[in-house]
Amino acid sequence: MEPVILTSSPHIHSNTNLTSVMYDVIIALTPALLVSIYYFGYQSLLISMTAVCSAVLFEAICLRLAKKKDIWKTAFDGSAIITGILLAMNLPPSSPFWMVMIGSFVAIVIAKQTFGGLGHNIFNPAMVARVFLLISFPVQMTRWTRPSFLKSQLIDTAVTPDALSAATPLGMLKTDGLQKVQETYTHTADFLGTIPGSLGEVSALALLIGAAYLLYRKVITWEIPVTFLGSLFAFTGIFWLIYPDKFADPVFHMVTGGAILGAFFMATDMVTSPLTRKGMLIFGTSIGLLTGLIRLFGGYPEGVSFAIVIMNAFVPLIDQYTGVRKFGS
Repeated sequence: MEPVILTSSPHIHSNTNLTSVMYDVIIALTPALLVSIYYFGYQSLLISMTAVCSAVLFEAICLRLAKKKDIWKTAFDGSAIITGILLAMNLPPSSPFWMVMIGSFVAIVIAKQTFGGLGHNIFNPAMVARVFLLISFPVQMTRWTRPSFLKSQLIDTAVTPDALSAATPLGMLKTDGLQKVQETYTHTADFLGTIPGSLGEVSALALLIGAAYLLYRKVITWEIPVTFLGSLFAFTGIFWLIYPDKFADPVFHMVTGGAILGAFFMATDMVTSPLTRKGMLIFGTSIGLLTGLIRLFGGYPEGVSFAIVIMNAFVPLIDQYTGVRKFGS
């Protein structure tokens, strides 16, 4: 009989490492990034480059101050790059570069490195930065423009403007009501992204292509995205069924704002989300309900970033009460 050899955990071996996972996420974000460049022009590319470069720089500075080894290798492991891309995707295409760099500072220095760096941060860095910028610079963070190719639709205009100001579908719903939104936007436009919005929120299709890649590569699992979107769909759907003349239908809430981006790319952050399947179900459901509550009854038209940050704070508690019980405990 062969002896049973017991060794310390982990017992599962894989070729997957931190860097490969991070760059899988970067690949998955590429379709949405390319669409934003097509829709909003070089400004989108400059904002993304500014966010990524400043995030990596702040990461390197913090590592240097902490006297870490292999500073640039760690800075380019992919985590700071992802933070920069996600931050850019949560910003309007008219964002000034100084605000982008402030966002990177908040994300890397305050939300990440202050807690001890990757693996120790409680809150999603990009979401903390977005909430900070939205509260600190509400004018710049709510200055939306139409996709650049829609400028050709102007008539009787002597000078073609650099950008056309417009309200996002969620913003218009909050300020002008449901009828105005239905007259201005269609679900097809919302899904394809021919609408004003943040760089990474405008095309649900591009985001779903990236999400499919992450699921295929097993970088993320279905629990958080499905329960997030499912609870948001159910919550908004109930109020739509009761008051269809006042509230938008649930499909509208699926394809507008940061629902898809948040569900697949930010709520699934492995550091700030629960470890157990039951915890993931609770986490995703709670984010969806909070998002719906803020959108329908809150002061802000969008609620994804606030909902994710709020639920990040509950992750240790969720893990504690949904963890696997040890034998003999």
